[in-house]
Amino acid sequence: MNFLAHLYLSGDQEEIMIGNFIGDFVRGRTIYERYPFHLALGIELHREIDEFTDSHPVVLESKIRLRPKYRHYAPVIVDMFYDHFLACNWNRYHHQPLHEYAQHCYRILQKSEPLLPPQVKYMLPYMIKGNWLLNYAKSEGIHRALSGMAQRTPYNSKMDEAIHELTEYYSDFEKEFLLFFPDLKEMSLRFIENKLQH
Repeated sequence: MNFLAHLYLSGDQEEIMIGNFIGDFVRGRTIYERYPFHLALGIELHREIDEFTDSHPVVLESKIRLRPKYRHYAPVIVDMFYDHFLACNWNRYHHQPLHEYAQHCYRILQKSEPLLPPQVKYMLPYMIKGNWLLNYAKSEGIHRALSGMAQRTPYNSKMDEAIHELTEYYSDFEKEFLLFFPDLKEMSLRFIENKLQH
């Protein structure tokens, strides 16, 4: 899953949201020694979400469709596609309109800047200026994000071309997302509840 899903699956606790958001940029196992408890919980939740997603049979169907052309970049592309479908189906999952939720998230991240890793501090102004969270709902927004990622990969990933597969197999990818996401949401809620009880 990508930025929108990681923020959404964190619930309303701001430090958990921040931790989940920065999870890709934090290395090592000693997160509870290095970060405040709720922020470390968010980082751990990020890792649980990634592991759960990578091993889910429905997600595997999405990845198989992309693997012949995109090989090991297929999971990255599926993450982007699924954020698109979360944005498109936002009203199913959250009472607050997506444009308001996005601004809420940006405010939380901005005021938490001292806690952010350097790469995230660098990226955040571009994210806010381009309103990435809202623009995931548009095919152009996903295409722009994939093109940016393609430019940063060391090999010719062709991720910028994946918009063609999204268009061609749109209903298949959306069906798989809608099947998968309730499982991911349940896992995330259970994980947070269990951690907060201990």
